[in-house]
Amino acid sequence: MRLVINLFLIALVGFLAYLLINSIREPIKFKAEKDRRENAVVDKLLVVRKMQEFYRDITGGSFAPSFDTLKQVLETGRFMNVKVLGDPDDPDFQGEILYDTNYLAAIDTIRKLGINLDSLRFVPFSDGEEFLIKADTLTYQSTLVNVVEVGAPRSLFMGPFADPRFARYDNAYDPNTIIKFGDMTKPNLAGNWER
Repeated sequence: MRLVINLFLIALVGFLAYLLINSIREPIKFKAEKDRRENAVVDKLLVVRKMQEFYRDITGGSFAPSFDTLKQVLETGRFMNVKVLGDPDDPDFQGEILYDTNYLAAIDTIRKLGINLDSLRFVPFSDGEEFLIKADTLTYQSTLVNVVEVGAPRSLFMGPFADPRFARYDNAYDPNTIIKFGDMTKPNLAGNWER
């Protein structure tokens, strides 16, 4: 009888040790994986934001409402390059100020940056899901402005950690929140991770 009790106690101690180790390991694993996945998504959103800025420069102020439109304009569009000859800020300058304008293919700049326009739309760690993208115009402080918003809910890319129970390890974690840049209610290109 004593042998059975001792074996039971050893098994119980082993099980409790396993639970203790797992309760320490799970939050560490969650934090590392959350940081890795969110950083990959933020890095991709930074590239998308840069491409939206390129699009804005090419089109004269608007933003792309879809990734197909963004890709098409970036592949065929051109950047205007203006070189000022003379110094308009120099009070002693006597000559005429000249402006030399030429155009550069946007795709050449994009290729030099090593950006793949075909994969721009896909959220990392999401098995092919695309970022949500919206663009429009709105009247903001009596002025018509262009706005854009691009993002993805955490539930798309957090995989096995997209469960609300992991909020106990990070009070700010909610798998239903969206990591995004831009805002459809005001002219702002800041990312919500930059706060």
